[in-house]
Amino acid sequence: MRLSLKQRIAYSFIIATMVVVVMGFTVFFFLESLNNQISSITVNSNKISLLTDEVRISAVSILKMQKKILTSKPTVEDLKRLENLCEGFQSQLMRLDSFYTEVEAKKIISKMQGYVDSLKTIVGKSSIFSRDGEGLSTINELTDKILEAFSEFQDIQYFQNEQRDKQVKAIIGETRRNMLITLIITFLGTILLSLIVPGKIAMPFKKINDAIRELQDCNFDVSIYYDLDDEIGEIAKELNKMIANMKKFEQLRTDRISVEHRKFDTLANMIKKNIMISNAKGELIYMNNPMYALLELQSDDVINKLIADTTVPESIIETFEIAIKRRSKIENAEVSIPKRRKVIDPTTGEYIFEETDEAFTGYANVIPIRAKESTLDYYMMIISKEVFV
Repeated sequence: MRLSLKQRIAYSFIIATMVVVVMGFTVFFFLESLNNQISSITVNSNKISLLTDEVRISAVSILKMQKKILTSKPTVEDLKRLENLCEGFQSQLMRLDSFYTEVEAKKIISKMQGYVDSLKTIVGKSSIFSRDGEGLSTINELTDKILEAFSEFQDIQYFQNEQRDKQVKAIIGETRRNMLITLIITFLGTILLSLIVPGKIAMPFKKINDAIRELQDCNFDVSIYYDLDDEIGEIAKELNKMIANMKKFEQLRTDRISVEHRKFDTLANMIKKNIMISNAKGELIYMNNPMYALLELQSDDVINKLIADTTVPESIIETFEIAIKRRSKIENAEVSIPKRRKVIDPTTGEYIFEETDEAFTGYANVIPIRAKESTLDYYMMIISKEVFV
């Protein structure tokens, strides 16, 4: 499916929004899970603490009643109250047992329940107290065992409180780790999207920009390849059509210039006079055949080179430089062209030109050829033996 530029940008924003929403829900899920786990642990811990406090109060009450029975003759009401305390203590132990799954804790609670059952049974046999002190001694022993078992239970509970704190810290650490992983994945995904999506959108514009730069350098052998049928594709097609038309126009212009150059070259060679042309920078751009023959030069020696860097006679160079500097016409300036012959330089072994007697003396006229911009001015020099009238 081919998407337009507008649709791609819209989908990019939708994807980015979905990433943010998913990240938010994920973080919320981890926080809610953490809250639920800590809440569950805290609620259970609070219930156990309350029951433990109740068991402690009941144990203390049983201990007080046991001391009262041992120090004075027990009454029926005292025995009845002790029996009620044992029943309440037993009920509390049963509720406490339902909160534990550890074998050791359940074992101690079961042991206390056994002691309480025995104590309740002995208290129910009130006749023992009227016969001898054996029953009182048994009550004392059972009460001590209940307190001893409760002390063991408190040690286990203290250890479990430490384990509970470690468990809470572990849950918090795991939640923090999961949230950190989620944030890292989201961050990396966001970076990946920020690298891919803008690149996909900006790449066609870069191609268009590169093509325009090539056109600025007058390079018309370029084209923009873009195969998507969207807004950028329309621009690329129109630009390719424009480049093709510009290339055709440039070819026609080049052909026209070539034709005009051939016409000018033909006319210049038909004239009996010597002609050379330079631009405003002092570069030689044309010589007719009589001028090549007069100066004994080839086109590679002078064309598209600064006239001051060639072997053109000094009088011609000075005349050209004056005309270019003044940007004016020069009439009947005397020039002399010495005759040269090719000899071998004894130091380098290369061919050089050696000037001899003067071969040509005449007059030069420089005619400026104005253009719309001064940088496009040209200067045509015509040399003849006769003075121009």
